[in-house]
Amino acid sequence: MEYPNKKVEEVQSDGEEGNVLVVSSVLENREKLKRSIRWLDAFWVSSGVPALVLFSIGAITATVGNPSWFVWTSSIIIGFLQSFVYAEIAGLFPNKSGGASIYGAIAWVRYGKILAPISVWCNWFAWSPVLAIGTGLSAGYILSMFNSNALINTWKFKIVSLHFIKTDLSLRIDSTFVVGAILMLIVFGIQHRGILSAARIQMIFAICSLLPLIILGIVPLFMGKFHSKHFIPFVPLMRDATNNVTSGRWDRVGITLFAGGMFIAAWSTYGFETAVCYTSEFKNPGSDTFKAILSSGLLCLFVFTLIPITFQGTLGLKRMLEPDIYNGMGVAKAMADMIGAGNIMINIVVVLLLLSLLLSIMTAMAGSSRTLYQGSIDGWLPKFLSHVNQYGAPTSAMWTDLSFNLILLLMSDYVFILAASNVGYIIFIFMNLNAVWIHRIDRPQWKRPFKAPIWLLLISVILSYVNLVFLGMGSDIWGTGTLLTGLIFSSLVIPVFLFRHYIQDNGTFPLSITDDNNLDGNKTVTNHASILPYLALAMGIVVVIVSRLFAKY
Repeated sequence: MEYPNKKVEEVQSDGEEGNVLVVSSVLENREKLKRSIRWLDAFWVSSGVPALVLFSIGAITATVGNPSWFVWTSSIIIGFLQSFVYAEIAGLFPNKSGGASIYGAIAWVRYGKILAPISVWCNWFAWSPVLAIGTGLSAGYILSMFNSNALINTWKFKIVSLHFIKTDLSLRIDSTFVVGAILMLIVFGIQHRGILSAARIQMIFAICSLLPLIILGIVPLFMGKFHSKHFIPFVPLMRDATNNVTSGRWDRVGITLFAGGMFIAAWSTYGFETAVCYTSEFKNPGSDTFKAILSSGLLCLFVFTLIPITFQGTLGLKRMLEPDIYNGMGVAKAMADMIGAGNIMINIVVVLLLLSLLLSIMTAMAGSSRTLYQGSIDGWLPKFLSHVNQYGAPTSAMWTDLSFNLILLLMSDYVFILAASNVGYIIFIFMNLNAVWIHRIDRPQWKRPFKAPIWLLLISVILSYVNLVFLGMGSDIWGTGTLLTGLIFSSLVIPVFLFRHYIQDNGTFPLSITDDNNLDGNKTVTNHASILPYLALAMGIVVVIVSRLFAKY
């Protein structure tokens, strides 16, 4: 229903609660995303997720060693099993966007106002740094083609040291920052014209980049460069006091290293859950949501299994321990070497992998900005984030993403940024895998276009705690203070939410998340889960603490 401007002004001047809700409804109708895409469009938008293997394949191999291929395979299987739960809860809310954290937040809000925004916030700050890390790696790929010009690659201006967070961490401006910032602005320009336009561009990027990435994973298998000896002995690495690398054992140290690999791999392999970010933009959300996440999951299952196995079997441990492989800057050249490419072909491969990274950056901006947008619509985050432009793009949220990532791009250690943000991601994963059973108990009659079988639901709940084991044991493998840094950033949503809820909204929630907005016309939503959500949280905290105590570095 449309309201004339004069009517809106009259309603705003009235202090009665009912009229405040009407204003919220008017604003929601005027500024909303457009239903313009099918499941295949969402598949192309989320097709940047497989390229996330480039972000940490070197770091995981250099940390875990020969079992690294098993880390990737195990992680993507876990991610695939979890994805069906996201498909179920996304189907409950066909008018919402922003991903699984938004749908899961509605389950948690009845058991504590602050629990819902924690889930949304953790999902956002886990996904958003893809922009900074991806553009940083992309800049490194581009600059690697100018090795002969030392001035371009070596100049640096240090702004401030962040040694209080991590010993060698600092903010600096260099060539990587300049090139990365330009790439980030290009991606912003593409996303500015709305999801349908972005999906079409990403389809072109996907065909041009993912196909070569898959070819790079297959060709070495038939060139005689793949050697089974590169997978043995199947034990994690061990470093002595002088940092020399030897074969380790499956003791507490080895298990801790493996958990660290599983922890960081989750940031990449679980990422295709972004396919459910676009529910309110699907023309047929009931069927499109499940098809989008299933197709994205199958693609990721293939790529995240193939690429690490070929990478390790071709290069071997010695090559994979080189510093430029660990930080990701040398991964493109290493993959070109896997097929025996000459200088010209190396640059072609670098360009194709650059397109893969840009694809993942576009995926991240599309998903994370919609998380901010819907978080604002639902009353978790500040109101200004709910603005959309004439193309249906959440531009205020996109500008926030851009500004946040320009700061991250200044940082000198992208692996630490990835690990710290992944602390929030594992928290989000835990809360949303448990949100499905809360929804089933509290909303048993709500329509579910897809309903996961009970055995899969039970597996997902178990996996939610397995992920917390990886968090407790493995997070600080990537730098002392990683877990603490991630927890501190997770808690920053508390003042943000208090500002929105008690200052901007006077302690009430917007109409968009009230229980009366029941899609089945059934007005009964009850707290039948009782104390179970609190017990789940308490058990989660215990699992992290016990896992942390078991870890040995």
